Amino acid sequence: MVAGAVAIGLLVFLFETLRPPILRLAVALIFAIPAAIAGYALIHGIIRDAVPSEIWRQIFCVIGGLIVGVSALMKLAAPVAGHSPQIAR
Repeated sequence: MVAGAVAIGLLVFLFETLRPPILRLAVALIFAIPAAIAGYALIHGIIRDAVPSEIWRQIFCVIGGLIVGVSALMKLAAPVAGHSPQIAR
C-alpha cells in the first residue's frame, strides 16, 4: 500500500509540474493503462460464467476497462486539495 501511495503521489506531482503536453500525456498513460487493464480483467472475472456469448463478454469487458481507465485519468487530473489554479483575468 505504501508503494502504491508513493507511486500515485509521484505521478500526480509529475502531472502537475510538467508543462509540455506530450510529457503530461505520457504520465497520464502510465497511470491509466494499467488501471484499464485491471478493469478489463475484473469485469472478465465477474462475468466469465454469467455471459455465454464471447462477443458480449468482450464488449462488457472493454466497456468496463474504458470506464476504469477514464476514472483513473479523472483522478489524476483532479486538482489537488487546497490547490486552486490561477484564473487569468
